[in-house]
Amino acid sequence: MIREMKNFLTVFGLTFLSIGFATAGHPEKGAPGFVTVFDGSSMENLETEGNWQISDDGSLYLEPRDGEEGWKRYHHYIWLKKQYGDFVFDFEYKHNEGGNSGFYFRVGDRMDPVASGFEVQILDSTGKPDSEMGHHDNGGVIKTQGASENMTIAPGEWNRMTVTMKGNHLTVVINGKKVQDFDLAEKKPEDKELHSSGYITIQDHGDLFWIRNLQVKAL
Repeated sequence: MIREMKNFLTVFGLTFLSIGFATAGHPEKGAPGFVTVFDGSSMENLETEGNWQISDDGSLYLEPRDGEEGWKRYHHYIWLKKQYGDFVFDFEYKHNEGGNSGFYFRVGDRMDPVASGFEVQILDSTGKPDSEMGHHDNGGVIKTQGASENMTIAPGEWNRMTVTMKGNHLTVVINGKKVQDFDLAEKKPEDKELHSSGYITIQDHGDLFWIRNLQVKAL
């Protein structure tokens, strides 16, 4: 019952967003300093060899082609053309039941974002207790730490994520709730380098996936 109420309240908050009100912790659309990455009609700021298509509703829809499976097809991820150091990146995403993707930042090598960057996990973690959220669950930073709270909305609904990097400090807000807030340099795995700047990309995991309202602000 508590989880159902949380999902209801989160969806209710996102409904307000759709009519022009900002959800707590997320920037308003077109806020000062933000650049629209994808406006619903042009992919000129993005690069990919994957099957990302512009939908009639203004979202980017990913439907992997026959034989496109797994997450190691890095050139099928969708990449921003520019590199960013300190930034705020804000977007909405949607997936089906069991959906899986990820937001990568400060990627030093586009040939291997997993090894050279950091990932905020996007996963269908519906119904998982907050106390059991690990680094591979929704909102977790892979190989680093899990989200403080499970803000997953039921599959088929739009979610919103805002990721901020300022120096070494990372914050992640999902559906109006801050779920990460820490110094990444202090908690990163020993085998990873935290680059001062790098590429931003969203993963093609071989699953159906939708994104929209992508905007970024360089700090």
